[in-house]
Amino acid sequence: MVAPVDVSEFDFELPDQLVAQEPPPERGASRLLVLDRTTGTIGHTRFVDIVRVLRPGDLLVVNDTRVFPARLLGHRVPSGGAVECLLVRKLPTRHGFEHADIRTSGDPDSACLEPLGVGNCEDWEALMHPGQKLKPGAQVVFERDDVRIQGEVLEQRFFGRRTIRLWTDGTPLDEAINRIGHIPLPPYIRRDDRPEDRERYQTVYAHERGSIAAPTAGLHFTESLLQELRDGGVEQVQVTLHVGYGTFKPVRVERVEEHSVDPEPFTVSPVVADTLTRARREGRRIVAVGTTTARALESLEIAADGRVLPQAGMATLFIHPGHEFRIVRGLITNFHLPKSSLLMLVAAFAGKDHVLNAYRRAVESRYRFYSYGDAMVVI
Repeated sequence: MVAPVDVSEFDFELPDQLVAQEPPPERGASRLLVLDRTTGTIGHTRFVDIVRVLRPGDLLVVNDTRVFPARLLGHRVPSGGAVECLLVRKLPTRHGFEHADIRTSGDPDSACLEPLGVGNCEDWEALMHPGQKLKPGAQVVFERDDVRIQGEVLEQRFFGRRTIRLWTDGTPLDEAINRIGHIPLPPYIRRDDRPEDRERYQTVYAHERGSIAAPTAGLHFTESLLQELRDGGVEQVQVTLHVGYGTFKPVRVERVEEHSVDPEPFTVSPVVADTLTRARREGRRIVAVGTTTARALESLEIAADGRVLPQAGMATLFIHPGHEFRIVRGLITNFHLPKSSLLMLVAAFAGKDHVLNAYRRAVESRYRFYSYGDAMVVI
């Protein structure tokens, strides 16, 4: 039985100036710390040299989720006070009425009444500010140019969370969000998003819309680098895990084991599951690009005969020291927040002492941290 672990054991000193506010000039230009998880040996190189770290026969697994502009800026009605809304998760529409106008007066069980068109009425779990003024029944508007989204707060929950109903007067809601929404850069990037973030805060293989944060380890790859890896015998497959608020959610407990992560939808297709099965049976390394990919892979069931089973569902697995990895044998990742669940995942894979020593060396060597920062590969 593994002894309980204090969250404080995952703290470390990080100077503010090492938190990257901008991406590097080009993908692949970041630095790369190489950590041997068996010996703790550390090496330093550039990310483009990942082609010399990986080897023929490795299976590289990436997360093809795509970030959508989930941050809406608007005002309350009728006061005009500023409102910020981060869309976290789409909820099932009540009573099966999927497309309609809204006149709810704060009643979360009241249905949409007037059909308007596909995707014009949706309920969302959201983080909203200012929380104290956004009680059930509060009306809000988000608009820019000729696009207008209206909303009503249905439920007030904990830590600033709300259930909000959104609708438009005709524009499909997904299209309206895409046109007026802002890319939800993490809170430690202390600047407003810019138009170029819409693509720079995406991996080059981003395809499946649904995340509110990028799987940032993948931001370093270019198409040419991925092709060079394929030419060198590194097989590649894609899974999907839509990154939710859990990527920012602080650990508010004292013991690691008492923390829980937010469920996140993920899909691993039968074709990918078969590829994973073949790699395991052949003794090849399965290298996860990012903690989100690692969570998806480690959430999969393995049959008695060793087959990895495909799955589409919700990832609820919290990986922390004590977890026995069954699929992942290599991990490419960025540098994470102190005392965060993501740091705990990396520590579970490589050993807490090895990882914290690597982080100390990264700070000493002036690596850039977090989403737009440098990378680490653990092999």
